[in-house]
This record gives sequence, C-alpha cells and structure tokens, in this order.
Amino acid sequence: MILLDTNVVIWLTSDPTKISKSAAEAITQARRNGDPVSICDITMLELATFWSKGRVRSQVSLETMLDEIERRLVVLPITARACARIPMLPASYSNDPADRMIGATALAEGLTLVTADRPIRQSRAFPTIW
Repeated sequence: MILLDTNVVIWLTSDPTKISKSAAEAITQARRNGDPVSICDITMLELATFWSKGRVRSQVSLETMLDEIERRLVVLPITARACARIPMLPASYSNDPADRMIGATALAEGLTLVTADRPIRQSRAFPTIW
C-alpha cells in the first residue's frame, strides 16, 4: 500500500500532468496489483479547507468530490500508534500539523509516501516516491 500526500490527491483530481512519472507509475502499479492506495484522514480535512479557500476547484460539490475520493482511496484514520510516531520525526521535518500526521501515519503503517514536498523527501524519515 502507498500513501498519497494531499497535493498528489489534488493533482489526481484536477491536473494529473503535475504528478511525476515515477509517482504516476507507482499509483498505476499499486492499482494494477490490487494494492490499496491510501490517504490519511487529515487529507480530507485539508481538501475541504483548500476547497473553501478556492485552492481546489471541482465541477461538483465539495461533498461529492470528497465522497468520490473516499470511494477510490483507502482513508486511514488517525491512530494512537501514528500519533506516537510524531515525536520520532526529525527536527528538519515540516512543522505543519497535517504534514506531521501524514508522515507519522506513513511511519506507523510502514508505508511509502507519494509526495512532491522536497523537505519531506529530504528528511528521509520514511520511504518516499516522487
């Protein structure tokens, strides 16, 4: 299973050309193999927040967009195990709470994070693809 960062979900729904070839191949391969493609539940919150600020556009309502994402991806909940991994993230890791929760979920679940976020990738806290 792979975990998608919020920007990757946005680009999947709005402009897949923004996704790197390696990331697109990883998503395609996971789907082809029947492996779940997942997001952290905080990504749903971020998507709603970005939508309300006009940073995410959709031809459909916010609820319809989120329902469609929820049907196509596995939404992983915030867990105690993931929260306990937050202090394990390196000091150089993003201070953004959503980024920290997504990273901690990747750590707790042993997942590879698909992300364009260079500082997250450079932290080497867990495997990433871009």
